[in-house]
Amino acid sequence: MEQKQEVGTHKLSLVGRKTLAMTGVKEVISFDAKEVILDTVQGILMLRGDEMNVTRLLVEKGEVDLEGRIDSLVYTERRKGTGRSESFAKRLFG
Repeated sequence: MEQKQEVGTHKLSLVGRKTLAMTGVKEVISFDAKEVILDTVQGILMLRGDEMNVTRLLVEKGEVDLEGRIDSLVYTERRKGTGRSESFAKRLFG
């Protein structure tokens, strides 16, 4: 039986609104060039901007790096009953 590794603390490092490195990411819910939505240990995080790219994704460690113009970061609480049964990475890479 596979044991899921616990994602650690949530940290963000934003440099010049162009490069973002973060930890504590549980799942990438969705992403495109203008919006990235992540499930973190601190709640749902929505990033908006332009020309955003996920440059590094280590799901097992809960680490994500982004590049592009980052205009806003907004946290929301998780809603009960809206959890996804399959992670974005599993859907993407099959």
